[in-house]
Amino acid sequence: MARRLVLRADGLTAPKMGRLPPGSADAIMEAHDAAVAAGRQSYFDPSTRLTVFTARFLADRNYCCGSGCRHCPYVDP
Repeated sequence: MARRLVLRADGLTAPKMGRLPPGSADAIMEAHDAAVAAGRQSYFDPSTRLTVFTARFLADRNYCCGSGCRHCPYVDP
């Protein structure tokens, strides 16, 4: 049976803070917000240059993969 997903109240605007490297929240949120404003699905992490999905993309996808995404917009089960 499929589990009903519930968006966090701040799910589209705030990352899960425990999933951010220490001292990097401002740069990450700047990159995330710029990507969302431009309609992109992802952005490059400012430190590692790895691709990170935006909260908007993860919400539009309409399922949680369970991988611990930085911007997962869903309430933890």
